[in-house]
Amino acid sequence: MTINIPQIISSSESELIDIFKDFHENPELGFEEHRTAQIVKDKLYEFGVDDVQTGIGITGVVGVINGKKSNNRCIGLRADMDALPIHEKTNLPYASKISGKMHACGHDAHTTMLLGAAKYLSATREFDGRAILIFQPAEEGLGGALKMINDGIFKKFPCDEIYGIHNWPNQSPNKVEICVGPAMAGASFFDINLIGKGSHAAAPQNSKDSLLIASSLVTQIQNIVSRNVPPLETCVISVTQFHAGSAYNVIPETAQISGTIRYFSNDIFQLTKQRLEEICNGLEISYNIKINLKIRKVFDVLINNTKLSHAYIDAAADIVGPKNTNINAPPSTGSEDFADFLKITPGAYCKLGHEGNIALHSPNFYFDTKSLTVGSAVLSRIIEKRLPISK
Repeated sequence: MTINIPQIISSSESELIDIFKDFHENPELGFEEHRTAQIVKDKLYEFGVDDVQTGIGITGVVGVINGKKSNNRCIGLRADMDALPIHEKTNLPYASKISGKMHACGHDAHTTMLLGAAKYLSATREFDGRAILIFQPAEEGLGGALKMINDGIFKKFPCDEIYGIHNWPNQSPNKVEICVGPAMAGASFFDINLIGKGSHAAAPQNSKDSLLIASSLVTQIQNIVSRNVPPLETCVISVTQFHAGSAYNVIPETAQISGTIRYFSNDIFQLTKQRLEEICNGLEISYNIKINLKIRKVFDVLINNTKLSHAYIDAAADIVGPKNTNINAPPSTGSEDFADFLKITPGAYCKLGHEGNIALHSPNFYFDTKSLTVGSAVLSRIIEKRLPISK
């Protein structure tokens, strides 16, 4: 398979790999990406980016590159910067130096790819308009995109279109895929606190056993999808945390359950939300205890614009070849707050396959650095294709 990487990017491969490894060794969680943001800022200035602004969305960075001509059209390219609260187990020579923090989702790669695009676009400027480079903090459930929006990113840097990219393991290396329309699920998180009555474990009749009731609640939650959601709709409800008790001989007074709901339509979200509330209310009455339920919407459904999805895949085909692209990728029940940008500005989000069979968010996740230049080239090419210089 022939990959068409521009010479400026291909010759920068070792530099990009060094940048990536440095980010990987020094991961920072959401809204804590001060070191990463400083490096991004310094590199953008080094590469000749025309304007660089920091502090948008607390630790976000935005760079502007003016093309050879300016028709006032602007296209945004976005990369996320934050890591995850995971202890790395890869034993890589450049593994995380910070206990309990790891780039287990490839955001270090996304940031590096966009820096590679910045270097190329600043050097060539073969486009008519402006490229807006958005380095976003706190994608992993903390609302970094929304924070940048609330800080006025699109008022300061209005974009006609916006594009994002995500590495994807367990796919053909350097294959670019897009799902047109609803592509990634919306997500809400829920927390349930049960307050019963504790007692000695030898006298359970004196208790209102929060642990037992919480166990029943977990089982009933799992029935929502199978017995309430229409079979042709897509929804996932997962209980991911269960905390109760602290001693062998004490029936605990309280228990806590947390989890997530994934969906592709607001109607399905409202249905699951209603059923979760009804189940909690029913158990509260049945067992005469107190159950507090909090549900917070974290991600909207990511919807790729049809026209711009095709434009993006065409640009990618110039780099990886048409046979290594797919415009009919299936949707993913994973979530991504790039959806917040797409609610305001039309655009598309693609997946870039790479070697490795370890899933995202695993402590053993490994990113194949050979895909860094490919990602940089794809991001660069969409700017040139969508902002062509008139002959």
